Amino acid sequence: MESRQIKPAERLNLVQEYYFSRKLKEVAQLNAEGKDIISLAIGSPDMPPSEQTIEKLCEVARQPGAHGYQPTMGTPELRQAMAGFYKRWYDVELDPKSELLPLIGSKEGILHVTLAFVNPGDSVLVPNPGYPTYTSLSKLLGANIINYDLLEDNGWQPDFEQLEAIVSDKTTKCRLLWTNYPNMPTGGRARRETYERLVRFAKEHGVVVVNDNPYSFILSEEHLSILQVPGAKDCCIEFNSMSKSHNMPGWRVGLCATNAQFISWILKVQSNIESGTFRGIQLAAAEAYRNSDEWHREANVSRYAARRKYAEQIMQVLGCTYDPNQVGMFLWGRIPDSYQNVEDLTERVLHEARVFITPGFIFGSNGNRYIRISLCAKEEKIQAALQRIEETLPPPSL
Repeated sequence: MESRQIKPAERLNLVQEYYFSRKLKEVAQLNAEGKDIISLAIGSPDMPPSEQTIEKLCEVARQPGAHGYQPTMGTPELRQAMAGFYKRWYDVELDPKSELLPLIGSKEGILHVTLAFVNPGDSVLVPNPGYPTYTSLSKLLGANIINYDLLEDNGWQPDFEQLEAIVSDKTTKCRLLWTNYPNMPTGGRARRETYERLVRFAKEHGVVVVNDNPYSFILSEEHLSILQVPGAKDCCIEFNSMSKSHNMPGWRVGLCATNAQFISWILKVQSNIESGTFRGIQLAAAEAYRNSDEWHREANVSRYAARRKYAEQIMQVLGCTYDPNQVGMFLWGRIPDSYQNVEDLTERVLHEARVFITPGFIFGSNGNRYIRISLCAKEEKIQAALQRIEETLPPPSL
């Protein structure tokens, strides 16, 4: 009997394999060949969570009754800790019973919010450059992607005239606007005036603004949230993640904060997809939200500041320019004009200096002339990468 050919869903034609998923296979092959690649590409914190966080996980894991299904809405202890975290660091009041929803990371939040608010064929506004998942998940769910520009000469802030022009087109039904401050990949700082304008824009046009806010502790003593703006909770959603700020990327704990009605709609989606996180992770995360000020200063500011100095030297050796005021766990720099495209540089660095850095084009067309260096490597590793680049690549012709 002849077998009928099986084909994947047509939606897979809309996306490609995630860049890092594909590129890391190449890096693994190079390492298998003995090349010893130093990776300065991915933003996965290499430091552990606080000691009390780990102790709480172990304590709960030993309890016989801790291993059953947990409520999708999260344990009361976790939601209370999330509310306390927002009050302590952002001075934002949130009702832990109705205005917070734990997430298995921000990617899950992007999926669930899009399902809750966007019909197939509706439009979503996505920053360029921006986190690729805003685009890929929206495409998979049948949304129309409209990019809005973030440009260096505007401090990587939205161009509100451009946004007004987009939504004034009555054929465009915009439902969501994705924004991310402090910005990834550019390191653009969060600004109170930007948040205020985004809230006005949301109210005037009936667009839900979703601010993805996992970087406000990294190399920053200023902690801003869009929910600090009066009235923001009525029309905005904020994600926050423990991956970066608490050194917990593999734990997959994040949060969604907004008004009770929005939470109920998102929960309707979430409860049909997943069944809650292990109780030990939830209670340990609640413990992590109570980390001391000193822990955050050491883990999120002092440590990254020391690493950043070597990343800046790499940028200088490569002839790249960068904004010294940027924040976050990456350094974003513009490549010299002597390179025709960014991969001419990043592939040379990979194959000649054996250092993996990220080409900016993966974040959108406005990243085509930029590279991104991750600070998620020990100082000695970044120093070694600097030495390899200095010894291997000739000075660029600027």
